[in-house]
Amino acid sequence: MEDTYKTIASPTEGLFKDKGSKFIAYAYPVYSEDEIKEHIQHLKKEHYSARHHCYAWRLGADKKRFRANDDGEPSSTAGKPILGQIQSYDLTNILIVVVRYFGGTLLGVSGLINAYKNGAIEAIENAEIIEKIVEDIYQIEYEYLNMNDVMHIIKEEKLEQIETVFDLHCSIKIPIRQTEVERITKKFNDIIGVKTQYVATR
Repeated sequence: MEDTYKTIASPTEGLFKDKGSKFIAYAYPVYSEDEIKEHIQHLKKEHYSARHHCYAWRLGADKKRFRANDDGEPSSTAGKPILGQIQSYDLTNILIVVVRYFGGTLLGVSGLINAYKNGAIEAIENAEIIEKIVEDIYQIEYEYLNMNDVMHIIKEEKLEQIETVFDLHCSIKIPIRQTEVERITKKFNDIIGVKTQYVATR
């Protein structure tokens, strides 16, 4: 099972010009469709006088969720070329929006495809591409008496603690590398009175 993926470290921009038209590309690392909507709405407000806000995105380590949008450009001349670059660089958890200011000269189908493709390439080339590990976040619940046993596993496995509640009844949220989930959760579950519960994937 693949448990790593490539994405960009932080937002970047790119610019491509052709016959007076300006194509400003924005790339963002994203993890949800809500985040994607926010970025697109923000750019539409910022570039309210632009003719088109075309975009493509891909989500998830399995790369199965993706979308391309031409935003009024001729079919498959904008969103698809942007998505094509996301795929050719093998990226996911990424959104690329290319904002077009019309320069008065029609570029034709091949001109548009070339412009949106190159805008996307510029944004990706300006980004730092990083490899991330797919992790499942688990909540470990246990009684205070089990504290030492639980902490021993966390230390032994070098696990990060995201949220902790220390009381008579305790809980800790920890990210576990996806390929290690079964082995590590079994260690916790083998302690009597300890429960593990899946929370999310990041």
